[in-house]
Amino acid sequence: MNSSTDMSEKLALESAQRTLDIEIQALETLKARLGRPFAQAVEMLLACEGRAVVTGLGKSGHVARKIAATLASTGTPAFFMHGAEAIHGDLGMITSNDVLIAISYSGTAPELVAVLTYARRMGLPFIAISGHPESELAQAADLHLDVQVEQEACPLNLAPTASTTATMALGDALAVACLEARGFNAEDFARSHPGGALGRRLLTRVRDLMRWGRSLPTVRPDTPIPSALEEMSRKGMGMVIIQDAQGRPTGIFTDGDLRRLLVSRGDVRQLPVSVGMSPNPRTISPDMLAAEAAKHMHDGRLSQMIVVDESGLLLGALHMHDLLAAKIL
Repeated sequence: MNSSTDMSEKLALESAQRTLDIEIQALETLKARLGRPFAQAVEMLLACEGRAVVTGLGKSGHVARKIAATLASTGTPAFFMHGAEAIHGDLGMITSNDVLIAISYSGTAPELVAVLTYARRMGLPFIAISGHPESELAQAADLHLDVQVEQEACPLNLAPTASTTATMALGDALAVACLEARGFNAEDFARSHPGGALGRRLLTRVRDLMRWGRSLPTVRPDTPIPSALEEMSRKGMGMVIIQDAQGRPTGIFTDGDLRRLLVSRGDVRQLPVSVGMSPNPRTISPDMLAAEAAKHMHDGRLSQMIVVDESGLLLGALHMHDLLAAKIL
C-alpha cells in the first residue's frame, strides 16, 4: 500500500470519527435538555384516541416517516403525512381525534405553518419538533420539543446530519416511552410484524401448521403391517398413527419401529401393526406455540408429534418439515 493510499484512509477515518463525535455530542446535549415538555408529549400521545399524524418536508420528512413507522410498530397508531401533499388534499386524512407532530428544524416551513393553521381550526393537539424555540411553528404549538444542535457534522454546517440524528433519536425516545407506559410486550410487537421472524415465532400455533383430516396417516391396531406401510408412504410423514375406535391415538409406527421388528421377528407380513408400534406416543396441544413444539421435538429427538384435544382425541400431527417450511426453525 502506498503513502497516498495510507493518507486517504487516514483522512477518511478522521472524517468519520469527527462526524460521529459531533453527532454523539448532539445526542448528549439532547439528553440533558429533556424535561417536562417531553413527558407532556408522551402523555398527549397516550391520551390520543386517534392516531399520531407525523409530518415534515425534505430530510425532516424522511425522519418523520421513520418516526411514524416506529410509533406504529410499538403500539402507538401513527402514519406519515407529507407536508407538501397535506395542503393539496391529504389534510383530509386527519380526524378530530388525532395528534399532529410537525418536524422542521428551522420551524419556518410555510407548508407546515399552513398545516398548523388547519390543526388549530380542528382543535387538534399539536407537537412541534424543531431546533429553533422562537420559530413560528414552535411558538404556535401546544408543545415544543427542542432538537437544537451546536453544529452539523457537515463541514459546511449546511447538510442536516447531527440535527436529523437528534430528531430521529427523540422520536425513538417518544416511541419507547409510550411502549413502556402501555405495557407493550413481545407478543404485541409480533402482532404488528406477522411477516417477520419474531411474528412467526410468537404468533404461529401448532393448529396453524399441523396436518389433519385426510392428510393424517392413521390405521387401526389390527391393520396388517404391509397396509400400514402403504398408508405411511401415501401420507409422507414417516409414520402412521394407530388409533382406537374412540379416536384416541394408542401408538405410533415409524421406520425405526419397522427395522427393529424385522430384526426381532423376521417376516412381518402377517403381523398387525400393534405388535411393532411404540405405545403411548408423546402428544401436544393445538394451542401450543409452534416454536415451543419445535423445542419439544428437538429435545426428544423426534421428527413428528401427534396433536390431541383436551380429551385426548386425535386432531392432527406435526412434522419437523412443517416447522422448517414455516421458517419457525
